[in-house]
Amino acid sequence: MSLRAVFFDLGGVIVRTEYQAPRQRLAEEFGMDYDDIDKLVFGTPSAARASVGEITEEEHWRNVMKILKRPANEYERIRDDFFAGDVIDHTILNFLRSIKPKYKVGLISNAWSGLRSYIEREKFVDAFHHMTISAEVGVTKPSAKIYEFALEQLQVKAKEAVFVDDVHENIEACEKLGMKGIHFKDPESALKQLKALL
Repeated sequence: MSLRAVFFDLGGVIVRTEYQAPRQRLAEEFGMDYDDIDKLVFGTPSAARASVGEITEEEHWRNVMKILKRPANEYERIRDDFFAGDVIDHTILNFLRSIKPKYKVGLISNAWSGLRSYIEREKFVDAFHHMTISAEVGVTKPSAKIYEFALEQLQVKAKEAVFVDDVHENIEACEKLGMKGIHFKDPESALKQLKALL
């Protein structure tokens, strides 16, 4: 059966931390190393709750501020500094826009409540027919439920879809359902592999 849908992850794929210096400076401000501040933002129970929509992104950042012992109203500055080294890959987005007339294009992202407004603000919502965001659907990758939801939204079968993600566990999970998986390592090789399937 030929492919009818292409799904992409966001963080680590379309939006990548290409410059570590801003996050490193922030870590040093709090006497931490890079991995510690990364874990504080992404690897805590608060982050996990935000990823399934149990708390908002703002509530999560307020929890981060408590751990850092900083006033809650500083969270926007800390958040902006944390993500200052992130870059949006417009080559991938333009490729997705180019295949939209022929293929259904979707996003499957483990992300907090603010992601949709971020995508709208950065003006690339048009690259997708549908966006499946974990905080909105209450389940994260690698659970089969999030893939099943995304497939249902685009009205395609698993064997008609391919998914690109930078986390190997998420690729294994989509393949168990019958989707094709591409483990993202860099944009050039991922797009080359994808084009060979289309």
